[in-house]
Amino acid sequence: MTSSTSVNPSTLLPLELVDKCIGSRIHIIMKNDKEIVGTLLGFDDYVNMVLEDVTEYEQTTEGRRITKLEQILLNGNNITMLVPGGDMPSD
Repeated sequence: MTSSTSVNPSTLLPLELVDKCIGSRIHIIMKNDKEIVGTLLGFDDYVNMVLEDVTEYEQTTEGRRITKLEQILLNGNNITMLVPGGDMPSD
């Protein structure tokens, strides 16, 4: 007899998914409409992230601005969505 409170062994918690992305490329959509693509080096319980080889995409009135950064510390409060293995689509 199985308990109705048993956990499905294939269930993945959010931080476990982020942990599996360490060392991989990740596409991050921010609250301020910026998008960031970089290699995830590490994160904490608040999903503050350290990324390297970063490209930041920002939509401006003049068009899309692209900024390349070697390494950043990203505040987890500003993240809307994470796409593991994602890369920014080209125009």
